Amino acid sequence: AWLKKEDWLRTQEDWEDVEDEKDEKEDDNDSLLVAIDIDNIHERLVQVTHLPGNEWNLGISKDGETFYFSTNRSSRNGGGGKPEYRKVKWNGEDMTKVLSNGSIGSVQFDKKGKHIYYRKRGTLSKMSADGKKVTSLPFKTKTIVDHHALREQIFDEAWRILRDRFYDPDFHGRDWNDLRNRYKDRAIAASTKQDFMYVFNLMLGQVNASHMGLYGSGHEETQEIQTGRLGVELKPHALGVEIVKVIPNSPVDKADSKLAVGEVITAINGIHIGKQNVYWLLNETANERIKLSISGVDGSREVVIRPKGSMRNLLYEEWVDERKELVNAYSNGRLGYIHIRGMNWSSFERFERELMASGYGKDGIVIDVRYNGGGWTTDMVMTVLNVQQHAYTIPRGASDDLAKNHTLFREHYPYGERLPLSSWTRPSIALCNSSSYSNAEIFSHAFKNLKHGSLVGTPTFGAVISTGGHGLQDGFFVRLPFRGWYVKATDQNMDFAPAVPDYIVHNPPGIKATGEDPQLHKAVDVLLGQLDGQ
Repeated sequence: AWLKKEDWLRTQEDWEDVEDEKDEKEDDNDSLLVAIDIDNIHERLVQVTHLPGNEWNLGISKDGETFYFSTNRSSRNGGGGKPEYRKVKWNGEDMTKVLSNGSIGSVQFDKKGKHIYYRKRGTLSKMSADGKKVTSLPFKTKTIVDHHALREQIFDEAWRILRDRFYDPDFHGRDWNDLRNRYKDRAIAASTKQDFMYVFNLMLGQVNASHMGLYGSGHEETQEIQTGRLGVELKPHALGVEIVKVIPNSPVDKADSKLAVGEVITAINGIHIGKQNVYWLLNETANERIKLSISGVDGSREVVIRPKGSMRNLLYEEWVDERKELVNAYSNGRLGYIHIRGMNWSSFERFERELMASGYGKDGIVIDVRYNGGGWTTDMVMTVLNVQQHAYTIPRGASDDLAKNHTLFREHYPYGERLPLSSWTRPSIALCNSSSYSNAEIFSHAFKNLKHGSLVGTPTFGAVISTGGHGLQDGFFVRLPFRGWYVKATDQNMDFAPAVPDYIVHNPPGIKATGEDPQLHKAVDVLLGQLDGQ
């Protein structure tokens, strides 16, 4: 007994006052025949706005004079700041803000073009076209759910979606109809949503493809406890716990709350630690002020700390800084180092910055995609690496005798003024491992096969498919691999064929504790050898 969206909108229109209903009847009597001249229409294309990021939620007023849109959708084209909902004339003039928060969806004008209906965080609202009046539209419905029939519908719909859109019509040699017959009854008979998903995913496992699965959340309530993180490594001590390491920029590495290796934490919020588990005392303290009692060589003191909920980003930055130091030591300062954390927009922007920060003045660069979970920016990274110098330029004042000295400037070209992205034209080498996934694997294949340099490490995971998804009832979601990827140089399916390095090097277990990185060392040695003609 769900209320359909179109029925809901009709209900809202019925709430309009009598004058609006009169206007609507008059508008319904009007008819307009529109003819579109298709020939050379692309030559009449005009950009209306020039804002950073993506514009979205486009709506056009009834008279075609005004465009409504959301700004700053931080995705493939970046875009900082909070999104706003704005309107602008068709010619780009008179842009004004309609809503301060443009994170809305399902935008739809009413028939008269006087009101805009939209959804925001699961709630429905109506706004006048000028943005001066916003009305919340709460509603309540009741429904009786036949869980057996619901699961049967979810199973069949997800199965049909994959039947019609999975990238390989042969399903990797498996009989998709037979799999349905074998698994459906078992899935429907499951006692919980988790078990239902588990059985369905067992069926998907028979196809042996990456980037697919049935997802959803159960109705069970679980206890959520977050432990506060100080940013230290600890070991037991007679008085409490002793600090053996401090993570840079962590809560205990601030000017007014700095702790040091060798100091002992004896109490938290006045509770003596003794032999009990110190992390029990840090439960539910993330982002809250707590008091630590510290004993050190200079006596005892108390420090107020605000623990973090996670150390993941700080540990990552520490790891990257350590790799940079190792490359500098291994290469005697000749090479730079860049780690690409993910194949996403923020990581790509950082990659561009690092080309100047880490690569400036270096003979070459080490590009590391180990532990990279993938994304979509390989082609952007490759564009940066594909730049080739076709000329060189010499500004006034660089030499008093250009006829004699112009060849001294053969490596000079103002790339920064003439390219939409950064550039790298010097030698490079890449690192990957078995925790390089998806688009990071595409990068590894491309880097090696396009002869940008050698590839070092271990074979990648072997899981490359373009994936999308389809929403189902009851909050379920089926992930859908819709496009296969094949290596042009070998015609191999990347979902079964990992990128294999030119130099296979395994980092042994526990290598982090030694402060060394054999894979990285090998990459440096290979690139230096290539630079020196060895």
